[in-house]
This record gives sequence, C-alpha cells and structure tokens, in this order.
Amino acid sequence: MKKAWNEVKASIKSRIPGHSFWMWIEPLQIARGDEGSIVLYSPNFFSRKRVLEHYGALIESEIKKVLGKSCRLSIEISVTNTLPKPKADQNPQLLLPNINVCPNNGRLLTKDFTFDRFVVAENNSFAYSASLSIASQKNGYQNALFLLSKTGMGKSHLCQAVGHHILSEYPSDRIYYMTAEDFSNEMVDAYQHNSINAFKQKYRNQCDVLLLEDVHYLRGKDRTQIELALTLDTLFEAGKKIIFSSCYLPAEIPKLDDKLRSRFSCSLISNIDPPDFRTRVRILEKKASFNGYVVPEEVIHYLAAELTDDVRQLESGLIGVTAKSNLLGTPIDLGLAESVVKTIARQRKNITIDVIKKMVCKHYNISISDIVSRCRKQSIVRPRQIAIYLSRRYTDSSIQVIGKSFNRYHATALHSIGIVEQGIKENGPLQKQVEFLCKKVDSGKF
Repeated sequence: MKKAWNEVKASIKSRIPGHSFWMWIEPLQIARGDEGSIVLYSPNFFSRKRVLEHYGALIESEIKKVLGKSCRLSIEISVTNTLPKPKADQNPQLLLPNINVCPNNGRLLTKDFTFDRFVVAENNSFAYSASLSIASQKNGYQNALFLLSKTGMGKSHLCQAVGHHILSEYPSDRIYYMTAEDFSNEMVDAYQHNSINAFKQKYRNQCDVLLLEDVHYLRGKDRTQIELALTLDTLFEAGKKIIFSSCYLPAEIPKLDDKLRSRFSCSLISNIDPPDFRTRVRILEKKASFNGYVVPEEVIHYLAAELTDDVRQLESGLIGVTAKSNLLGTPIDLGLAESVVKTIARQRKNITIDVIKKMVCKHYNISISDIVSRCRKQSIVRPRQIAIYLSRRYTDSSIQVIGKSFNRYHATALHSIGIVEQGIKENGPLQKQVEFLCKKVDSGKF
C-alpha cells in the first residue's frame, strides 16, 4: 500500500504547483487501507481540513488510477503530533474561554485571529499556506516569513494565527509578539535603566518565535536597527521562527540598515491582495456565523458590494448593522444596511492623485506647480507631505507612482508618509488638519 501511495503522490506532484504539493500532500502518510477505503495521516487539524476541501477529489481520482478501483478517502490526525500528556505530578493547563491569549512577552494574541477563522481565497492563499507551514513544522527549511499588504488585509490575523497554532502544538515554546515600535521603545527603556544586557539576553537567548509587526516604523532609528539586526542574526543561526509584517517591501523602506534590509529580503515574502466580491461575501458570512449574527443574504451581498476598501471596513459594516438593529429593535434589512454604509463608505467619486492635489492646494491656497516644485518652504512642504499621505491612503497607486506624481523619489514619498503618520500620533495641529481633509474626502465634498 505504501508503494501505491508513493505513486499517487508522484502523480499529484505533476498536477499541482510545487509549493502546494510540499505544503499539503508531501506531509500525508499512509495509515491503512482495505478493499474499499484508504486512511491517511495528516500532521494537524488545519492540514486535514485544507486537504479534504481542496485536494480530496484529486487524491481519490489518483488512487483510482493507481489501484484500478474506487476507494473512499478518510484522513486522521497523526498521533505523533498530538500534545504530550502531562506527567502525574503536573496539572494540565487549560485555556480559559473567550479571552485573548498571552504569549511569553509583548502584546496579547487576539482570540479570533486563528487559522480556522481566516477566509482563504486566491488573494491570500500563498500567505496563508506559508504561515501555516511555518507554524506547523518544528524544524522547517524556511523559518522566516515577511507578510506584505496594505492596512486591514489580514497581516495581523495571520501573524497571530501562527502564534496561536504554535502555542497549541508546542506550549513550551517562548513566543514574543509585538510591533517594531514596541521593540524600539523597550530597547530605549533598557538603556535608560541600565538593563540593556537583560534586554539582549531575552531576545537573543530566551525567544523561540518572534512575531514582529510594522517593521517599516524602524526607518531612521539607527540604534534600534543595529540591535535588531544582531538579534535576528542570533535567531536565524539558531533556527528560530520569525514573522515580519509591513505595508512596504524591504527595498521600499527608506533609511534602513543594509544588513537589516537583507535579513527582511531573505525571508519568504508573501503578499496579500485586496479581496474580491466573492471573498468579501465569504468573510462576512463567516464572521456573522462565528458571532451568532443572523443577517439576510441580500444584506450580506449589499455590504460586500459597497464596502470594498479592506477587511476591517467589512467588519465595521457588519458590526454596525447588527448593533443598530439591536439598539433600535428593528429587523436587519437593506434600508438599515444603507443607513450604516453611508456613515463608513466614502462617496463613489473617482478619487485620484490629481483630485487630492487640487483639494489640498485649494485648502492651503497654493498652486499645483507649487506642490510639485522643489521648494523647501514649510508652507509648501507640509501640504505636499499631507497630499502624498492622502494619495497613499485613498488611492491604489504604488509608492513609485505617487512619488513620481509629486516629482519625488519613492523614498521621499515614504518619508513624507512617515512624517504625517507621526504627526497624527502626536495629536497636534497636523493631526487636526489631516482629519479635516479626510472628512472632506470621505464625504465626497472635495
């Protein structure tokens, strides 16, 4: 039977992409077989679910070709991958329901951000497969992953899903989940309190899995970059697992140490694209099901058609519809959905870089030629930075295209975005100006 299964795998290997084969088919092992059925072992629940949904029919077809007869396929979880039982003098630790999971250090893992609650589609299948592979394999050939997408597409979900899965499979692993800004702040605090050696020891020798989000915030932070690069060297050499996330490719992040950029680039870079209509419908249906919401199909389809920016906007629409229904005591229907969408979806005007330029120039009383000029006066530089930020936020244009539109290199455009993002965090005059302009765009009154 083992020989027959090897023939089946060889045939499947020639019919599906290489990364899919190594991810899902190669780990399967033959368990047993009789006259009318074949039982395979899968390393974990997620792999079993994925294989049955996407490759079950193909496997049964190839088994029929090899054996010359139809066999019913079933997949069981391999007992060698179950969690070890506690010793007699140990009390098993149970997870409390409905709370976020706390890893060894850093931020809490959101309880809903698990693999089984992630909707897999063409826009994110490779990122999902790569994340699950790193989470599932104890000693894999690829231990570093770089998740790339615009805000709200699912990077944090996959990053935390890796943490959840490892905690369930290998509860003794030490997992650190944080943003790059958290890492930088902790390092600065360690220097201020003369505890930098303890800081280095923790990250270099007491960490098995590092989940580091928003690495583009490291730009210009030279001291933090040097320390992180040395930490990553130690973790890479020890075969530890590392997940990075960012809105930008490593090559697009300005003022980044070459050694650190090389480390990011050596990771498996997995892009997550915006979901299409069918995927948005599936996301809404799954989130409604998990939260116990009863939402009519026509409302689901309406929300999926209107809320197209990102997954967070979809969630906001779903929560808004259900919350308004509960508060007003009215049924969920299209009228209610339309009233919610009006408050969160911008008007269907074609928002382009040129439209944003004109709006910003009118607000600051400057000309289009001023905003694209080489002028370094603050009265011109600040509106230009804001316009670049808004272009990134409200259009699908790449950093290169945005920079070229303002007669700037992409690194300068990224720097402008960073300046505005920092100003927004400080809740000062810049934050108020950006908020005002965002409201104009969102309302369509520009």
